[in-house]
Amino acid sequence: MGIQRRQFLHSTGGMALSALIQARPVDAAEDGFCVPDDPLQALMAGNRRFADAWRLALQENRATLRTTDPDPRCFNSPRALATSQRPWATVLTCSDSRVSPSWVFDTTPGDLFVIRNAGNSAFDEAIASVEYSVSVLKTPLVMVMGHSGCGAVTAAMDDKPLTPSLERLIHPIEETISGSSNLAEAVRRNALATASTLIQRSSALAEAKSSGALKLVVGYFELTTGVVTLIK
Repeated sequence: MGIQRRQFLHSTGGMALSALIQARPVDAAEDGFCVPDDPLQALMAGNRRFADAWRLALQENRATLRTTDPDPRCFNSPRALATSQRPWATVLTCSDSRVSPSWVFDTTPGDLFVIRNAGNSAFDEAIASVEYSVSVLKTPLVMVMGHSGCGAVTAAMDDKPLTPSLERLIHPIEETISGSSNLAEAVRRNALATASTLIQRSSALAEAKSSGALKLVVGYFELTTGVVTLIK
């Protein structure tokens, strides 16, 4: 077992582990937190690293991802993280096990404030969580991210019977994607609607956006390529 585990780690190496091992030191802020000057640029750069590793894994038929170049990122201080947090982006996305924002954007603990539910909908709890990230944690960037093959959106497009709880879950999605016959288009419409709902139902978020304190974007994660595309 020990030999197999060592061989596995040596031959594959998870991307996050590889990043920690290979990363060269970068000066951090005096308080121990690393906050990029341009959060959206940093987020998309992380996805490019992920997508490159994803592509190589597909080509080489490997089970896990492995970065090819040393990662120059700054890592938040564990001592600082033990008592506080300063995420530089918030991601509202789906609960799908294949859609982990920290993985998709190749980030480290403390970088992202993540909110997830099936179908990345703007339920009351999701709105409140985004408000907390923006109003209290002062996160300057919020991304609503849908993804290819979304099960919640697929269920909303079908007429198969569901449990009462699942019916309540997909009801707002059904209203949003009414008339859609293409899953990818429906996922995009749903993500755009969620972003609009955040602003419509939260005066705090609307004010932050209008003042320039908040940048709100919408992304689409394609599972076959690992690429996140901005659609708004």
